[in-house]
Amino acid sequence: MTDPLDIAYTDAVKQAQIQRGTRAAMARGRLGAGWFDSANADLAAFLAERDHFFLGTASAAGQPYIQHRGGPPGFLKVLDEKTLGFADFRGNRQYISVGNLAENDRAFIFVIDYALQRRIQLWGRAEIVEGDAVLLQHLHHPQYQARPERAVLFHLDLWAINCPQHITQRVSADEIAPVLARYEARIAELEAELALRKEAAPTP
Repeated sequence: MTDPLDIAYTDAVKQAQIQRGTRAAMARGRLGAGWFDSANADLAAFLAERDHFFLGTASAAGQPYIQHRGGPPGFLKVLDEKTLGFADFRGNRQYISVGNLAENDRAFIFVIDYALQRRIQLWGRAEIVEGDAVLLQHLHHPQYQARPERAVLFHLDLWAINCPQHITQRVSADEIAPVLARYEARIAELEAELALRKEAAPTP
């Protein structure tokens, strides 16, 4: 039986690990211990909070391409245990990913949470779906002001929770806004209290 981890650990990768002394440690990897071959509740919850990811594709000749995909939180959806999907919003209209997938459906998704220093890698095959209004309506967020042109289905082979090492912690404006709002409200309370005390203070 083929080991699902062979999707990531190809023969060339294993040889590189052997040469560099890490193969024994990598060989201990197994499904359920940071590696998974189907979506679960943890993956769905993680993706529900993400507003961007990176999509890797390659041409038939192997020319790689990485594209940033952004949208409202949760726009990359878990549809079932082997399928993810997202609405492809109109962008720069270069269609490099679309063209690559037309001749090579292998794809890779990289998702990162800077605030909590977590990242997830997903291997699979991507499918462009044109003209499916029902699917597109399911994937699109009506409140998001962008035009969806097509749907993309990602057929999941393998995903992994990756090491947080070297992820610089960052927070977005949306994440910091509630914290700033609390501080601003407290400052306003203290300023109002100070003003009342000044009014009540006896005149020298």
